[in-house]
Parts: sequence; C-alpha cells; structure tokens
Amino acid sequence: MEIKSMHFKARAVAQLADAGVQSNLKKAKGKFVDKRRDAIAEFLAQGGDFEALREAGMELRNRVLADLDLWLEKFEVNATARGAKVLWARDGAEACRLIVDIAKRHGVKKATKSKSMLSEEAGLNQALEAAGIQPVETDLGEYILQINDNEPPSHIIAPVVHKSKEEIADLFARVHKKPRLTDIGEMTREAREVLRSHFLSADMGISGGNFLVAETGSVALVTNEGNGRMVTTVPKVHVVITGIEKVIPTLEDLSLLLRLLIRSATGQPISNYVSLLTGMKGEGDLDGPENMYFVLVDNGRSDLLASEFNDMLRCIRCGACMNHCPVYQTIGGHAYGWVYPGPMGSVLTPLYMGMENALDLPHAATLCNQCGVVCPVKIPLPDLLRTLREKQVEKKLRPLSERLALKAWAWVATRPALYALGTKFAVRYLNWLAGGGKSIAVLGAAPEWTAGRDFPAPQGRTFREMYARRKRS
Repeated sequence: MEIKSMHFKARAVAQLADAGVQSNLKKAKGKFVDKRRDAIAEFLAQGGDFEALREAGMELRNRVLADLDLWLEKFEVNATARGAKVLWARDGAEACRLIVDIAKRHGVKKATKSKSMLSEEAGLNQALEAAGIQPVETDLGEYILQINDNEPPSHIIAPVVHKSKEEIADLFARVHKKPRLTDIGEMTREAREVLRSHFLSADMGISGGNFLVAETGSVALVTNEGNGRMVTTVPKVHVVITGIEKVIPTLEDLSLLLRLLIRSATGQPISNYVSLLTGMKGEGDLDGPENMYFVLVDNGRSDLLASEFNDMLRCIRCGACMNHCPVYQTIGGHAYGWVYPGPMGSVLTPLYMGMENALDLPHAATLCNQCGVVCPVKIPLPDLLRTLREKQVEKKLRPLSERLALKAWAWVATRPALYALGTKFAVRYLNWLAGGGKSIAVLGAAPEWTAGRDFPAPQGRTFREMYARRKRS
C-alpha cells in the first residue's frame, strides 16, 4: 500500500470538509464505544474482572515477546509436523515473492482473500495482479473497497465505515449491473451471490491470522462473516500471511486473548466465527486444503523488538484505540495515509515506514490517554507518541522555529519566577482579548471564532497565585 502519511494535514483538512464523510463518521462514532462498554459491563455482572484480564493479557504478550524466537521455532516444528510449510519473509516484498511463487507452483489463476492487514502492508493484491493472478477480497467491507477502484480501508476491522448505505447501493448498481437496492439484507445477499462463484472457482485461499498457536501449529481466525471459512477450506491451497509477533504458546492463552480481543473490537462476548485451522485435509475429511503454507513476515517487527517501542508489538489489532480517539472520530482513517490509522497507526507508521515519511502522525493525537485506557493489552500509546516526538526533535525533523520555541519554553519552565511572570502576562493578554471581543485567530483557532463567545475570559490569576490562595485558606 502506497504511503501518503506526509500529506496528513492536507488529507485531514479534506476529510473535515467532506460533508458525506463527516455524516458517516458521526453515525458510527459511538457504536463501537457503546458496544464495548456494554460488553464489559455484562462481563463484570457475570463476576468477571476485566482489568485483571487486561493485566494477564499484557503479561502474556510480554512473556512471548521476551522469547519470541523460541516460540516461533516451536510453532514451526509443530506446524511442519502437521504437513504445513513455514516460510519466512524479511519484508513485504519478500512475502509477495513467496506467495506469487506458491501460486505459480500450483497453477493458481484466482485467489480468494479473507481480510488481512498484513497483506495491505505488503501490497499483496498488486503483486498478484502483476503476476496475472486475480485476487478477490471476500470480506464484505474489503470487497466494497476493491470494486471501488481498490480504495484503501479506513479502519482495521470496519474498513468501509466511512461510506453510507446510499454510496454502496450506487456502487453495487454500477459494478454489478443490477437494479439498485437499498435494503441492507438484500444488498448483502447480492454481494454473497457475486462472491459465491469466486469461492467455488478459486485455486488458492489467502488469510491473515489473529494468532498462531505454538503448541499445535495452528492459526486462529476471528471473523463475523462466513467468508473466512470458505477461503480457508474450499481452495486446494491455503496461505496464511501474518506477522511474527502473532505467536502465542498455548490454546489456553488463545482463550484468554479471545476474551479481550472480541469485547474490545466489536463489543461481542464471542464473534460469529472463531476458526482454529491445523494442517491440511486429512484422509476422510470432507473439506480443507491439500497444501497449507504459513508466510511469517518481519517487516520491521524485529527492529521494534529491540527498541524502546517494543510495547507496540503487544497489539492484537482490536481497533479500540481508534474507536475511542477523538482525532480519529473526527477525521477518519484515510487521513493517516497508510495501513494503520488512529493512535496505533500514529506509532506504527513512523516506525515501519520511517519517521521522515510520517512527520505529523506522532502529533495527530491529544494525548488524552483514551487509547491507553481502553487498550486490552495496556499499550502506553501516549508515552510512545511522546517518545516519537522527542526522537523527531533529536533528529532535527521538526521545523527550526518549533525546536527553538520548545527550547525557549524549557528554559523558562525551569525558572519558576520567570515562568510565573510570563503566565501572568499571558492571562492579562487573554483577558484583554476577551474583553474586547477580538478574534482569537491569532491563537491559531478558526477565524470565525471570537474570544467572547468561544474562549471565555479566565480568572486574572496565575495557577501559582490560585494555589497559594487555596493553601492559605
């Protein structure tokens, strides 16, 4: 997927100005938040302790990452023992080469795909098409985006959340060459009928993997559509493409993480489909692939493992951080310019694609810690964003004026008397602005705002003065 994160500001402005996108985002804004809240409340009412569950999930992920090489080796041994082939890719380009080679070896002309963010990272669809192989996205949201000129997803679990039912109805009528439908059930059935022929005619199925279970050599898939099982059981070849950090030790660990993942992602106690796929079609089996491959991709993950950002590798791709982020809720996912939007993307994109290619993303957050509070594995996202900001300043990637201003502020902040004096003058100046009803555009706000209406006058005392007064009383 082409990176466009350097244009974050312009893309964010465009998303804010798009009335259709804003309307769609407003409709979706609270749905994930409310469902997660209700699911956790139900869990607590049943005697569960969600905070203890989060703590256990964090400790499990940390324990795996501390010995990641050993768990990956164990996974490879057990997956191979069950007939699968495990291949390793340094980056997305190598992953694409491996999968194209597999396809050519088996004479594949068409590959159905279940949703995989790593395949977006690698640009797999483009690589398959260049090799003369037709990729068909079968997740409904991803399918909608594919037939809309390969539009990128705007959310990792709800890729088409930025579109309205009416837009999709128009798209289906144009592409499917059928009468326009507006009933959601009928539209879904139409997509199912179109995809059915692809399921039955595909030579290869490609899926991601929510988790890799080391003790059994299995891949676990969590979906709410039946397409995942069609992709992984009908074609003669099944390829799993996933990141090396997805490995976990045991099935018991899988049970723990599923309780966190599904409630955090969609607010369900359990998703419609949880598939555990192990090995190939055996004697007497009615379905399943004749050949199974795991393509385990690094693509910068091992560098993260050895850095101060290794907490980010705990991520289980639930999307809760973006669902609760006030910035993401306002601008949507496309503004971030790469595969991963929201707070997780603001950390991952600079780390995977280079800080110089995503200068604004570490600043695309209020640091309100909504993301950190809801993360099921307790990733300290605001801390990671602050560290990225510090790295940018150290590498002189921020504008000189900004760096000089920060130095000046730091110099003043270490001198309490001078800081108090500056604060007092600032308060007086704001009072003057408010009293005159002047525009506060000079403060960087929208030009139509006014101080009197939108920025009420603060009390004419500094924090130090107010604190001293409370202390005396």
